[in-house]
Amino acid sequence: MSSTISSATSPTPTATAATTSSSSSSSAAAAASSLITSQGIGSGLNIGAIVSALTTAFGAGQQSLITTQQNLLNTQLSAYGTFKSALETLQAALVPLQTPGSLASYTATVADKTVATATTSATAVPAQYTLQVQNLATPAILTSNPFASATTAVGTGALTIGVGSQSMTLNIDSTDNTVAGIAAAINSASGNPGVSASVLTTSAGSRLVISGTASGAANAITVTQSGGDGGLSSLVYDPASGTTNLTQTQAAADANFMLNGFGATSASNTVTGAISGVTLNLLGQTATGVSTTLTVAPDPTAAQTSIGTFVTALNGVLSSIQTLTGYDPTTNSAGPLNGNATLQSFQNQLENILGQLQGSSGGIQSLSNMGVTANAQGTYDTNSTQLGNALNSNLAGIESYLSGTNGLASKINNLVNSFAQTGGLLDTIDQGLQTGLTNLSKQQAALNAQLATYSATLTAQYNAMDTAVAALKQTQTYLTAEFNQGNVQNNQTNSSLSSGTTSVG
Repeated sequence: MSSTISSATSPTPTATAATTSSSSSSSAAAAASSLITSQGIGSGLNIGAIVSALTTAFGAGQQSLITTQQNLLNTQLSAYGTFKSALETLQAALVPLQTPGSLASYTATVADKTVATATTSATAVPAQYTLQVQNLATPAILTSNPFASATTAVGTGALTIGVGSQSMTLNIDSTDNTVAGIAAAINSASGNPGVSASVLTTSAGSRLVISGTASGAANAITVTQSGGDGGLSSLVYDPASGTTNLTQTQAAADANFMLNGFGATSASNTVTGAISGVTLNLLGQTATGVSTTLTVAPDPTAAQTSIGTFVTALNGVLSSIQTLTGYDPTTNSAGPLNGNATLQSFQNQLENILGQLQGSSGGIQSLSNMGVTANAQGTYDTNSTQLGNALNSNLAGIESYLSGTNGLASKINNLVNSFAQTGGLLDTIDQGLQTGLTNLSKQQAALNAQLATYSATLTAQYNAMDTAVAALKQTQTYLTAEFNQGNVQNNQTNSSLSSGTTSVG
């Protein structure tokens, strides 16, 4: 007799475990592989943020020191640049004060402005003159007889145009033998001696007009021709040979005028040599026997402007020093160069120069003598009325005080040069600050490299940790699956025994 025990069909536990183990191992390998490029997959941590925070904290002290030093040096560079700019402005304002005679300025006024105008230079002398103009200087103008139109052929050949001792020869052929063509040839010719040409068209026809570009009797125009078909003979103007086929509508003439009753001439209406330091611009004739007045008088306006510009620039330097080196107790803030010895040295030397008495005895010996006085703010105020009076009454004294080798302007300029010129003290300081910034840039580069290495090391360590965590989790998953599978099998066996399904053969 045989007995058979039958039970419900179920998977073989060994086979199931093997399958689960194989699958878990494959997943663990895949997870470990993925951790090479994916941070935080195993641990769930934000590794990038953690590494970044730790790296920043690691370099914070050194980075703070570098940044603070860079900010300090850049602030000082900017401050010195502000000071140097103020010095350059002052130096530019000193230029018109340094040369003797540069402050002297005059006006020239013509009573009848239809007759002439006038300008002056520093060599002018106060005076009054009578002026009469008999005639203005004029250029020569030659005009041809009328032709039917501007495109009418005149002739071919060589056309020679002379102005004074200069001349040019044009070869006129069938391409430019018309009135307009000849005008264009004259205007475009190289070596033009001083003429221009145009076409004047009226009811009578078209005329060729040849005008001199310079006035004066020496600039008379002549025109001769040779060769060709002979048609150019209609344009000949040669008084020496008696041939004047062109009409001289205006002769080349010098200006004739009288100053204080004495006659003078000029090839130009701009007269520069008649009165010292005065340029006359003749505009029209005076009536016979009538004269106008030319008055040359001192003009303090330019000098007052130059001195005002100097005071403004001087105040700019003094204010710059106060701002850069001072301390404001109201705001508890100090200037970027607070207590700086370089700027204080400049200010001391400048104040010493400004405090010196110089110039002629009994004349202008200080800025206050001309209305420029120090104020409570450490800068200077200008009394324009007092300055104007001083310029009108004692221009020579002001020039003696300001100008020349030992003048105030030259002394200040020498002081500014010692600080601001190329290779000067400010340049040396600037180079030192730039060197400091260069060294800090090298320190920054070294710190960046150190932090990059530190970050890479942390990243590798955290990735390794994350890989280990991922593997542990995979093992946990496998064991949990195995444990659950054993429980299922035991439960099924117990169920079969309790049901009484055992049979004996």
